[in-house]
Amino acid sequence: MNVYLLTLLVFSPLLGMVMVALMPRTEERTIKQFGFFGTLPPLILTLFLLVQYYSGIALSSFDIKVNWIRFGNLSMYDPNLFAVNFELGLDGLTLVFLLLTTIISSLAALASFYIKREWKGYYLLFLLLEIGMLGVFTAENLILFFIFFEMTLVPTFFLIGKWGYLEKEKASYQFLIYNGIGSAILLVVILILFARTGTTNIAALTQMMTMGGVSLFAPVSGSMKYGLCLALLIAFAIKLPMFPFHTWMVRVHAEAPPSIVMIHAGILLKIGAYGIIRFGMGIFPDQYQTLASIIVLFGVISLLYGAFLALVQTDFKLVLAYSSVSHMGIVMMGLGALNEAGLQGAIFQVVSHGLIAAFLFFLVAVLYERTGTTLLNRLGGLAKSMPLFSGFLLAGGMASLGLPGMSGFISEFMVFLGLFKSQPVLAAIGAIGLILTAIYVLRAVLTMTFGKDNSLIEKEIYDLKGKEMVPTAVLLGLIIAIGVYPNLLGRPLQGTIDAIMLAVGGR
Repeated sequence: MNVYLLTLLVFSPLLGMVMVALMPRTEERTIKQFGFFGTLPPLILTLFLLVQYYSGIALSSFDIKVNWIRFGNLSMYDPNLFAVNFELGLDGLTLVFLLLTTIISSLAALASFYIKREWKGYYLLFLLLEIGMLGVFTAENLILFFIFFEMTLVPTFFLIGKWGYLEKEKASYQFLIYNGIGSAILLVVILILFARTGTTNIAALTQMMTMGGVSLFAPVSGSMKYGLCLALLIAFAIKLPMFPFHTWMVRVHAEAPPSIVMIHAGILLKIGAYGIIRFGMGIFPDQYQTLASIIVLFGVISLLYGAFLALVQTDFKLVLAYSSVSHMGIVMMGLGALNEAGLQGAIFQVVSHGLIAAFLFFLVAVLYERTGTTLLNRLGGLAKSMPLFSGFLLAGGMASLGLPGMSGFISEFMVFLGLFKSQPVLAAIGAIGLILTAIYVLRAVLTMTFGKDNSLIEKEIYDLKGKEMVPTAVLLGLIIAIGVYPNLLGRPLQGTIDAIMLAVGGR
């Protein structure tokens, strides 16, 4: 049963898709309920895997490998040569990303109750998107990873373009163009590796590139390794996104429905960080090491650039969009530090920002449902009419700026600890971004909650309702839990971090 559990987990949203597909288009309430329940099987299975991990069962016992596609007839030399297998695997890093994906997906499905039309098509695409995300994080060969990666692009394109705001079509096409370019670069890298080595298995490629393993077909030269590593970094920097590849993400954050932005900011952007860690650092550690200073430099630029632009925005959605650019800069800084503290901080930042961004964009969904706007100058005095909402908004703001006791503090502290050890000058410059973060977060939150009363909110506006309390309480609880007890994440990640540090020569 263990060997089929990952396959069941990845494709379990299909059950929800079938239930939604069988419902008449007019059954709004039932479709929304089935759409939400369709996200529960992968969540339950992921929690089961977590329990199994803490009970002492090796995560590798859940790996699965099935013969799938073979090119040519070279089995006489090596049975795995030019064979692409259906391979899913699990380790500590994968488990953390699966938890992030399934939790945010379920909560985003709840937030999707605000969708006003064509619910059937929406939830079918939503659940297909979840299958793609689960597959990305469990794929054990590059071709399977690419297939699942592409599976996330198509439903996201339609979810933005069909159910977004005024300029939704522009946002969806910009999303597709930028991510399509990143996909094309990634595909070229995969095809070159496959043609030269005869495999796309991640473990086999890691051995060939780092441990002196020999390709039976054609060796990969040092200069080619540098080129492939750089191409991978660019492909995933677009997805992250890192300055200057960020403009598409800002438009998506502003125009996509908040429930999809919860998915996009909370999970999809993190595929970029996952790819850099798994493939950039994992397969090309020597080449990555020489590029680390450039990665840190662009990370600092992203941190400061995003913070400065967030400071002057008048729309709360755009404040959060540029905040995401800034916080992803912190991830890049940690990944370029080349030591354990920096890498651990970067992964913590990925998870922390995923939870905080999902939390804040759920509050955006609630706010837009009540008022029809997210402009700061039209939302003054919310603390008077929506005190509970305002309290949660302030808590989310404190988490975003890195208040001690919340996940943002732990991640940023470790990143800067690692960076001050390896590159203190860039770390000192980047620290300015932390000050700017506090300024733009407090400016936006206090303007909305305690700013000048506006006629827009003088009418009777009800506070958070029962079903809206579930996502807010769960996400805030997780943010505080990680901030108070970081070992919740640190323990599963330790094995992966040790292996990467050994490969890149960090400490």
